[in-house]
Amino acid sequence: MTDAELAAFLAQEAGRMLLVLQQSGQYSGKDLGDEGDRIANDFLMGMLRMRRGSDGMLCEEEKDNLRRLDAERVWIIDPLDGTREFSEGRGDWAVHVALAVKGEPVVGAVALPGLGLLLRSDLPIWVPPAPERLRMVVSRSRPAAEAMAVASALDAEVIPMGSAGAKAMAVVRGEADIYLHSGGQFEWDSCAPVAVALAHGLHASRIDGSPLVYNQQDTYLPDLLICRRDHADTVLETLARVHPA
Repeated sequence: MTDAELAAFLAQEAGRMLLVLQQSGQYSGKDLGDEGDRIANDFLMGMLRMRRGSDGMLCEEEKDNLRRLDAERVWIIDPLDGTREFSEGRGDWAVHVALAVKGEPVVGAVALPGLGLLLRSDLPIWVPPAPERLRMVVSRSRPAAEAMAVASALDAEVIPMGSAGAKAMAVVRGEADIYLHSGGQFEWDSCAPVAVALAHGLHASRIDGSPLVYNQQDTYLPDLLICRRDHADTVLETLARVHPA
């Protein structure tokens, strides 16, 4: 099984397990979110240790092992991206499985179980053209000031949505055109979505235009821009104008 096939299998199976749990009625609220985090983490990390035990690993739900910094290949995992949405019974949550090689996100799979979808870096789909009026996805609970300012300047439609993976994949799927986030994230929030977005020919960078680099000692990676390549310069220039550093 190739790295990409493994990432897709793991994301899909963890997503299936989570969907069964969400629909079971056995847990609710915070208990549902906690149990979802636990079972997805146990499955994903157990399988990775069995299948790719010599690789480095970074996972939201596990204590960071800094030996990963000496590894060329590092799996970066978010077992349940959007725990709040999952615990509320919503569909805008995701499972992220990514492989970074020398800091670059080269393999990614993002499962959107609530939508019955799996997006993969090795099997890109067609990205529909953007409409005349652009659409920007933002956090449904904490829309970033920078994103709202850019949306206003571009007269873009604002679409509130849950998890980072769901927002990034909305751009890949053609349901949105820009995902600009500046409210704080970690490497596991964006690595798999960025790998998938890049494989689909999209632009992905920090909001100052610099590259996204993974497997760093400090896993905080606070901002992100995913959009079509032909919109990237406009978005970055608009951001610099309305929200100068």
